[in-house]
Amino acid sequence: MRTQTGFEKFQNLFASLVIPIAFVISVLVFFNVMGAPSNFQGNDSDNSPLQGNFLGIIYKGGYIVPILMTLLLTVLTYSIERYYTIKKAHGNVPPVKFVAKLKEYLAADDIQGARAECDRVQGSVASVAKITLDKYEQLEKETIMTKDQKVIDLQKKVEEATSLELPGLEENLPVLATISSLATLMGLLGTVLGMIRSFAAMANAGAPDSVALANGISEALVNTAFGIGSAALAVVSYSYFSTRIDKLTYAIDEAGYSIAQTFAAKH
Repeated sequence: MRTQTGFEKFQNLFASLVIPIAFVISVLVFFNVMGAPSNFQGNDSDNSPLQGNFLGIIYKGGYIVPILMTLLLTVLTYSIERYYTIKKAHGNVPPVKFVAKLKEYLAADDIQGARAECDRVQGSVASVAKITLDKYEQLEKETIMTKDQKVIDLQKKVEEATSLELPGLEENLPVLATISSLATLMGLLGTVLGMIRSFAAMANAGAPDSVALANGISEALVNTAFGIGSAALAVVSYSYFSTRIDKLTYAIDEAGYSIAQTFAAKH
């Protein structure tokens, strides 16, 4: 079983702390920045926001806003983290070019050259290819197993190496997928609470409380905007990174298949 590197342990710790830290930041910003008295008429956060004061308008979205801000910050943080992780997994050259170069070395029966290319390129595809090439050389010296058994063993090694790489690539993507739905639901909850507040103001005897009515409408619209915006960003991020991972997976499969086919043809 592969042990985690120091960087991978740091990644896991970082991933586990993102949401709590994002929540603390969101609460502090909500009360101390958005809720600052200077954003409201009469320097009182209970009053309506100043004309065109965006921070005050968001503050009137109510206590659902810090939760939506937490989801938004989480999406942004995980998106940045996934971008650099997957970029590193691509290696120093595009996977398609690496696979093509690898095939050239295999066609020339230059296993050492192929291993040197893996060391130069690095990345997930090169890592799986190097592990498979190590197994390739090991099976060349094997005298007891039949050719079919060797090929099957080599294919199993490709699958094993791939299964070790994919979890690291797909890490945190389930969180993005969850937020894409959760943000919409939280925005809807904030919208419903804002509308309840608006209708309560309209139900007063005599003239409706215009301040309460305006605050209720602000709460509804702000939460709707935050929820939809966070969900949209999560969906786009999830789709983008899933596509890049699929391309990496295809390149890994192609590299492993090429090595196995070369072994079958030359032994």
